[in-house]
Amino acid sequence: MKHKKTSTPLTTFIPFGRRAVNSLLAATLLLPLASLGSLVHAADPIKIGAVVSATGPASFLGDPQQKTLEMYVGKINAAGGVLGRKLELVLYDDASDANKANAFTRRLIMQDEVDVILGASTTGSTMAMLPQAEASKVPMISLAAASVIVEPVKPYVFKMPHSDRMAAEKVLGEMKKRGFTQFALLSDTGGFGKSGRTETLKLAATLGLKVSDDQTYGEKDTDVTPQLTRIKSSGAQAIFVFGTGQAPAIIARNYQQLAMKQPLYTSHGQASTEFIRIAGKSSEGIRMPSPALLVAQALPDSDPQKKVSVGYAKDYESTAKMDVSTFGGYAHDALFLLVDAIKRAGGTDKQKVRDAIEATKDFVGVSGIYRMSATDHMGLDVSAFRMVEVQGGKFAEVR
Repeated sequence: MKHKKTSTPLTTFIPFGRRAVNSLLAATLLLPLASLGSLVHAADPIKIGAVVSATGPASFLGDPQQKTLEMYVGKINAAGGVLGRKLELVLYDDASDANKANAFTRRLIMQDEVDVILGASTTGSTMAMLPQAEASKVPMISLAAASVIVEPVKPYVFKMPHSDRMAAEKVLGEMKKRGFTQFALLSDTGGFGKSGRTETLKLAATLGLKVSDDQTYGEKDTDVTPQLTRIKSSGAQAIFVFGTGQAPAIIARNYQQLAMKQPLYTSHGQASTEFIRIAGKSSEGIRMPSPALLVAQALPDSDPQKKVSVGYAKDYESTAKMDVSTFGGYAHDALFLLVDAIKRAGGTDKQKVRDAIEATKDFVGVSGIYRMSATDHMGLDVSAFRMVEVQGGKFAEVR
C-alpha cells in the first residue's frame, strides 16, 4: 500500500492575531501526525506471497513447505521482524494444479500487493506463474527444480532446488564409477520429468553411456509393471527413475514384485522420508542424490551445513511432529535467503531486493551453499548433492 506524504501548510504569522494563533496551533497539532504517518509507513508489514501444493498429488512437496514458512515467519516476527517490520505471509494452495497457481499469482500481485513471491512447489505451476512475476517485476523464488525455470535467466525469477541437470550428473557419474555402460531411463510426463529426461539424454551422450531403454509414465499412474517388464529384458545395467510425486514409490514396489536385479536410482524428487514411508521395504537399496539435510547428524562438525541443517530438522520435527523433508528445506532456504536480501537492500523496493538476491554470495542453507550471479539464478553446483541410499528404512550417505 502506498502512503501519501503528509504536509502541513502554514499561513503567514501576524503577531497577536487570532488567525496567526489558530494557524500556529493547527501546525503544532499536525506536525506530530506527519511524523506518525512516517512511522506507520515504516512499520508496514513485509508481504510475502507464496503458492505451494499443500494438497493434491504433489502435497508431499507443498505440505512441508507450507509448514516451514508458517513456522519461521512466526519465529521471525516473535524476534522482532525484519528491519523493524513484521512479515505477513499470504499463502495459497494450488492443489498441484498449474492453472490455479497462475490465478493465485495474479491475485498476489494485483490484489494482495505482495513484495515478493515464493513458489511454486512444482515445475508446471512455477512455469505458469513466472510470466506474471516477470511482467510485474516482482521478485520470485521458486521451490521447484527444473532447469528451464532459470534457463535462460529471467531477471526477476530465482530458484532454490538443485537442478535436474545436476541430479543427472550425480547419478550418471556414479554409474560410470561402478562400471556401468548402459542404463534404462524411466521418466514421468510432467514438467519435471520431461526436463529431467532431456537433461539426462544429453548428459548420457557426453559421458558415453548408452540409454538401452527410454520409457515414460504418468504422474498419476498406479502400475508401471509394463514399462519395467520391457526394461528388464533391455540389457540395462541400472535404472534411473526421473520424476516426482508418489509414482516412483509405486515403481519401487513394481520393481520388487518383478524381482529385478539392476540397481535402481531416482532423482532428488524422492529425497524424503515420505518416499520411504510409501514405498516401504521396496525402497531398500535405492540410491538418489540428496541435499545434506537428510544425513545432517552424520556430517562432520567442520561441515558448514551441519549447524543449519541440524537446527532446521530440530525446529521442524518439534513443531510439525513429523520427519524433516528436503522439500521443506527449500522453503527454509528461500525464506532466509530472502530475509538476508531484504536486509542488504535496506527495504522492500522490488528492484533493490531483486539485485540483492542476485548478489547473494556464500549463503549457507540446508540445501547447499548458494552463490547467485547475473548468469546463475540458482547458485548451486553438483557439489551441493550427496549420494544417499536407503538402508534399514533410513538414508545413509554413500561414500
